[in-house]
Amino acid sequence: MTADSVRAIWCRELGREDIAADDDFFALGGQSVIMVRIQGAFLEELGAEVPMDQMFLHPTVASISAYIASLPPQR
Repeated sequence: MTADSVRAIWCRELGREDIAADDDFFALGGQSVIMVRIQGAFLEELGAEVPMDQMFLHPTVASISAYIASLPPQR
């Protein structure tokens, strides 16, 4: 499930275990360097290329997971 994978990536990169689906990335202490690492993990682990502007527009696990799930399959 995409949301479980996204949550695991966020927990690892933010160094937290208590991230809920509707927690805001920036309120959790997220910043641009961590966002770049998460963007790379999305590509490497999920095969999803997520533009940086979409990461700003979808600052929760639930919203970025829905965005990733809406992407067409990538090769």
